[in-house]
Amino acid sequence: MILVTGATGFLGSELIRQLLLRGEKIRAIKRDTSRIPQILAEQKDIEWYNADILDYFALSEAMDGISHVYHCAALISFNPKDKKEMLKVNVEGTSNLLNICMGKNIQRFLHVSSIAALGESKKGKLITEKNHWEFGSGQSTYSISKYKSEMEVFRAAAEGLNAVIVNPSIIIGKNAGKEGSGQLFESIRTGLNYFPGGSCGYVDVADVAKSMILLMESTISDERFIINSENLTYKEFFSNIALKFGKKPPAIALKPWMMYIAWLGSRVVTFLTGKRFGLSAETVRSAFKKQMYSNEKIKKALNFNFKSVDESISEICLHLKNS
Repeated sequence: MILVTGATGFLGSELIRQLLLRGEKIRAIKRDTSRIPQILAEQKDIEWYNADILDYFALSEAMDGISHVYHCAALISFNPKDKKEMLKVNVEGTSNLLNICMGKNIQRFLHVSSIAALGESKKGKLITEKNHWEFGSGQSTYSISKYKSEMEVFRAAAEGLNAVIVNPSIIIGKNAGKEGSGQLFESIRTGLNYFPGGSCGYVDVADVAKSMILLMESTISDERFIINSENLTYKEFFSNIALKFGKKPPAIALKPWMMYIAWLGSRVVTFLTGKRFGLSAETVRSAFKKQMYSNEKIKKALNFNFKSVDESISEICLHLKNS
């Protein structure tokens, strides 16, 4: 039987959907308060199990009879107030899971990390799995947490666990709704007229899940793989979305000082009202980084072909128009 953590999330639910199509038996971990996503709501072949990633004993019970583990659960936040919780969930939670896996002789473990755990580009070159991550003042807490969780996986692999890691870029897909990357699509749909000066990689959620399954079925161990379809500037990405919605592309190029002022303003509003805003010093910095990621390793290892970002955007925009 296969166990999936983070089963109610955007990626976890797509992974389970694909595994079910292959006839796999699935045990899915969720929290008591989690809502089962629509694409899994009517599936009767899922064994749902309530357990917190930080509850060692509940996790251990959930692992009985399991042979393979997909670890998709993680806390994603760029709010400094979430630092302590994020490190606990992403690092300690991963460590708990790995230790249980080794104690129960799990056959195979796949860890979902992030491009945030990779080193930055040097002199405009593509970032590969060999780029060394470095501690620094510019690193987000999320980046630190994913890097440290990877170190836990490599530690377990050195102790004998058969494990592999994936580092997806920005994951997009129609079932994101209006959360995560879907929030950006909705903002552009309603008239966003700005774009930052950076660039990043993008990949369809279906391709991430597919590559995870193929890696799990392979004999590859103790390695990590960037899962990325294409690299685009934010201007290119935003403009493509706008045109698919029949809107004018964003025309105003944001400057770092503009976003810095907006960040200061959001801090004042948070202090006065107690309401949190998504903008932080970390998101301001990342919006202007020019990051480009290589996908050569995964393509060669699995003979993998990615869906184009343009095709993914078309599917997402059509879905949002009809929803």
